[in-house]
Amino acid sequence: MTFREIWKNVARQVVLVKGMSGGLRPSVDPALSELLIQVSDMDNASALTLLASATAGLSADQVEERLQKYGRNTVAYERAIPPHIMLLHGFNNPFVIVLIILALVSYLTSDLKGAVVVSVMVVVSVCMRFFQEYRSSKAAEALKSMVKTTASVRRIGFAKQEIAFEEVVPGDIILLSAGDMVPADVRLLTSRDIFISESSLTGEAMPIEKYDTVGQAREKSSQPNGATKPLGLLERSNLCFLGTNVVSGTATAIVVHTGERTLFGSLAKNIVGSRSLTSFDRGVNSVTWLLIRFMLVMVPIVFVLNGALKGDWQEAFLFAIAVAVGLTPEMLPMVVTANLAKGAVAMSKRKVIVKRLNSIQNLGAMDVLCTDKTGTLTQDKIILEEHLNIRDEHDARVLKYAYLNSYYQTGLKNLLDRAVLEHFEMLNELWLPEGYEKIDEIPFDFTRRRMSVIVRKRNGAATLICKGAVEELMNICSHVELDRKVVPLSIELVRQAHELVLKKNENGCRMVAVAYKPMESTVAQFSVDDEHNLVLLGFIAFLDPPKETAAEAIRLLHQNGVAVKILTGDNDIVTKRVCLEVGIQIQRVALGYEIERLNDRELADMAVHTTVFAKLAPMQKARIVRALQSKGHTVGFLGDGINDAPALRDADVGISVDTATDIARESADIILLEKSLLVLEEGVIKGREVYGNIIKYIKMTASSNFGNVFSILIASAFIPFLPMLAVQILVQNLLYDFSQTALPWDKMDPEFLRKPRKWEPQGIARFMVFIGPVSSVFDIMTFVVMWFVFKANTVEHQAVFQSGWFIEGLLSQTLVVHLIRTQKIPFLQSTASAPVLLTTLFIVGLGAWLPYASIGEAMGMTALPWQYFPYLGIMLLAYGVLAQLVKTWYIRRFRAWL
Repeated sequence: MTFREIWKNVARQVVLVKGMSGGLRPSVDPALSELLIQVSDMDNASALTLLASATAGLSADQVEERLQKYGRNTVAYERAIPPHIMLLHGFNNPFVIVLIILALVSYLTSDLKGAVVVSVMVVVSVCMRFFQEYRSSKAAEALKSMVKTTASVRRIGFAKQEIAFEEVVPGDIILLSAGDMVPADVRLLTSRDIFISESSLTGEAMPIEKYDTVGQAREKSSQPNGATKPLGLLERSNLCFLGTNVVSGTATAIVVHTGERTLFGSLAKNIVGSRSLTSFDRGVNSVTWLLIRFMLVMVPIVFVLNGALKGDWQEAFLFAIAVAVGLTPEMLPMVVTANLAKGAVAMSKRKVIVKRLNSIQNLGAMDVLCTDKTGTLTQDKIILEEHLNIRDEHDARVLKYAYLNSYYQTGLKNLLDRAVLEHFEMLNELWLPEGYEKIDEIPFDFTRRRMSVIVRKRNGAATLICKGAVEELMNICSHVELDRKVVPLSIELVRQAHELVLKKNENGCRMVAVAYKPMESTVAQFSVDDEHNLVLLGFIAFLDPPKETAAEAIRLLHQNGVAVKILTGDNDIVTKRVCLEVGIQIQRVALGYEIERLNDRELADMAVHTTVFAKLAPMQKARIVRALQSKGHTVGFLGDGINDAPALRDADVGISVDTATDIARESADIILLEKSLLVLEEGVIKGREVYGNIIKYIKMTASSNFGNVFSILIASAFIPFLPMLAVQILVQNLLYDFSQTALPWDKMDPEFLRKPRKWEPQGIARFMVFIGPVSSVFDIMTFVVMWFVFKANTVEHQAVFQSGWFIEGLLSQTLVVHLIRTQKIPFLQSTASAPVLLTTLFIVGLGAWLPYASIGEAMGMTALPWQYFPYLGIMLLAYGVLAQLVKTWYIRRFRAWL
């Protein structure tokens, strides 16, 4: 049995595992794909003929003609919203629309005071939102910059010409070198040691070797029947794609597709346009329609009851409109915007740009975070992890010889060489450059897949040091070094070496073999023929390591109720290794080809119980996100590549980094400016604080307003006059809302922040029904006191009745701010923030003062006798005790509060 046969037997299981994924095949127009495949399978001359080009390039007339035919080399992307459109979008909010309608009705019925009050709230809220979103948009726009905005082309009359990306046309001859971004979908004509990074497209961390050879039309399938299948576009070694970049080497290529006809362009077209509703949008809409339905039921009842019993239908209508405004939390747009803006400012201090304000709350509601692997969890940087002999023992001589090989080679150093050369300590240990001198070099080529240098220690013997692909290098080894002794490379030792390589591959490492051979110093020139009978020294293992903060960030996310799932274009072996290192417990692994077989319902069922999705196409990532959403999850997605853009857009909250591709940044809602992932956990907590303070306002306002309307219905049935004038209801409602404007600066109990929080309209409705009537008990007590104690029981004395209920109603609602904001006992176990305390204290004083002021007289109120206030104090104290008891019962019964 030959060494090659042994290798194939031991490594076959790795090949089979990789082959099962089927490769990445992003969706693209079949006609465009067909042309790429056709050109890939042609020789250079035929490809040039098909694309009507020549090795000397295109003429100026040809370029102009093709610009007219194919357009400029640009792709669809989400352009910045103009400021005036952004301002108008602020009015496209369910609550704002409801308030605008109510303001319009108030104006048409000559209730100018009510119209002005509501209109001011709308304008302030919209302007606050516009200011914050405009500022965030400008910050995000500043991040948009391409890695390289020009391309080198060969055109008739110019051996090399730098042109803008958008001026590249099909048929152009492109010159590529290290650091260049590939400006279009191209077919290589010539190449030398060229490595392309396709991580932004596929998620693969390692650069891909590319060749100018004709691509194979078909490859052997891993199926037992020996059937064949076409190679995918990204599996063709002589094709390169827009958005990828050259890591090392040089090449010339002919442009096949530009702009929206490229693979990049097909992805871009799929993500621009209107976005699907996020968890926040759906939550706000559901709460809005809940309040609207409630309003549509209660307002007609109030109108008919007062009109029928009092006989004044016009006054009853104005009163009903005031009740409608009272039922609408008119300050909600402002409170929501203030909360979101405060969260955005807090996150900006952590170097996080919030492009879309709603995404902050979505971050708090997120219970599943889907993340790409390369560049997000990992550093997207190759490092030398280990240097081992065939016994899996660390061996300094392996690193020494590998370093000499990389140091003295004169070709373009790839990422693996750079990783070796980062061990700067070897410079001193080997006394480089004085300690050794280079005699010759045998360059790398893709047939041998190895390269050698011949070096001589000062006043010593010459040594050939070879480094390269494991299989190719071991085929030329006859011996192995063990314990500094050279012994024959037996079948058993070969098997041992290959098992080591297989184990490291399964742990996600890329293995490179290192060997040497003593040489005669008198030889002046060496060749490939000298690469035989080498001594195998060991292996160097490379990997893309996790970010330093990844493990801690994932631990904190899990601790706070967020499940993490990996969605990557990379293979499952590498992905499982990364999961192990960052502490992700793998429940199940699914590959791209498995997902293709499932319908949406089957995928949703599988996605819930799957931790790792590997070998995914871009649209498969987005499909998984939507599948999880269909199961009721609020899904976040963290990614930085072109292949992540569709998923970033479909997620409830898309998160990217400043080094991400343009298309990924444009698709994201949140951009991290630092590499630390710990800000994710901080963002989740901040999002829950934002939600908590918003839901406080909604529940406070909805339950209080429900209690007021309930009291109004009772009063209207038994009292011969209006229990409160329309303008008094509007002012009371405005003052109560103002007392809650400081809620964005309130604190949340630590217990509330421990799990994801979502909008639950049913919970709000239940809260209104159970908590609202508690205040009605004391409203009725106030009615009784005003009617029997203070004799305010006639139309002539209605001002006394209305003033008494105005003060009691406002103070009880203000007290409920402190009762509802926490599930604990207020003031004793949990105290509101200073801004909330000061604001509520101010409103209490202002409300008690109004009946005695001239403005109160203009609103139909009158001064109350001092004997009223002892009754008020007793009722408020009793209300606080009863509300706390009902709250305790409610939490035990429904296991929820906010």
